[in-house]
Amino acid sequence: MNVDYQRSRMPYFQRRIENLLRQADVVVNGSRPWDISVQERDLFRRIIAHGSLGLGESYMDGWWECEQIDQLVCRLFRAGIDRRVKTFGMLIAGLRARLLNRQSSSRAFEVGRHHYDIGHDLYVSMLDSRLTYSCGYWKGAHDLEEAQERKLDLICRKLRLEKGMRLLDIGCGWGGLARYAAERYGVIVVGITVSEDQARFAGKICAGLPVQIRLEDYRDAIGSFDRIVSVGMFEHVGCKNYRTFMEVVNRCLSREGLFLLHTIGGNVSVTTTDPWIERYIFPNGMLPSAVQIASAVEGLFMLEDWQNFGSDYDRTLMAWWRRFEDSWPGLAGRYGERFHRMWRYYLLSCAGAFRARANQLWQIVFSKCGSEACYYHPER
Repeated sequence: MNVDYQRSRMPYFQRRIENLLRQADVVVNGSRPWDISVQERDLFRRIIAHGSLGLGESYMDGWWECEQIDQLVCRLFRAGIDRRVKTFGMLIAGLRARLLNRQSSSRAFEVGRHHYDIGHDLYVSMLDSRLTYSCGYWKGAHDLEEAQERKLDLICRKLRLEKGMRLLDIGCGWGGLARYAAERYGVIVVGITVSEDQARFAGKICAGLPVQIRLEDYRDAIGSFDRIVSVGMFEHVGCKNYRTFMEVVNRCLSREGLFLLHTIGGNVSVTTTDPWIERYIFPNGMLPSAVQIASAVEGLFMLEDWQNFGSDYDRTLMAWWRRFEDSWPGLAGRYGERFHRMWRYYLLSCAGAFRARANQLWQIVFSKCGSEACYYHPER
């Protein structure tokens, strides 16, 4: 039977999705690692109705399989398929983002409860020994442990830390950077986080060091600091609050101080995030663009350095995924198979997005005074 005739007899939803997938060189029920195997025919209708949310949820429900989700997602992004499926739900999300401040102070602790506090054993099994939950720096590194240590040292060298300095760590995570900076560089650290589990663990591993860990929103930060750093936290701030965040940093930073921002970034300015990521992984999250960051710091800081090593996040996420899969037998009883599929989809789809360069990873250094004495590039 003629192939075109066969396609014409397909239900509309299936025909439309298959046509889109072919543009990314993805075949339904094909044999290559990035092709998808459909287990439930209503999959196509679900994707048309709900877009990326429907794609992710249907994978969690076992409606489709793919040997290499990272490769699939990379191909979809490179072909621009993410921009071709628009849903009513996405329109509503855009309107809500314009009308509401979804990253207000009253919502600040939601992501801590939803994501960072879901289970300490999960993160211990997936991350490096310091529980560093941000992109590693793989230049010269052979494994995840080395990549994360090189990232921490790169940050400290960019900040030109010296013994006795006061460092504010906004979004300190499980305390890895705070401990590293206190032990290796002799600085006094205040770390803040919105996660109870992170605050508790960071307090334990930093015991006996000049480190104070606070459970608080960045808007409540007080004190004067020689250096300020924020690693993997700005993605939770939201476009309505970018300027407020920078004003808080400006208020807390000494005149001769330096501020380093380590953040995932997007290629275009947005007011919402991917709906599946929003619902299942990072509620109230949003990726800033270069324009949004530059606008937020205008009149407050001078830009000293902007480094992009987004491709390193692909390698970091794949390392996390391998460690997670290796540890799954010990985690399965607590989390269940639907969580397994959700977490796998999260790690691999994000790796694919970075591989396609749809997402970036930026380290940006700012100063107040703009003096050449304030900053030097550690790689030069």
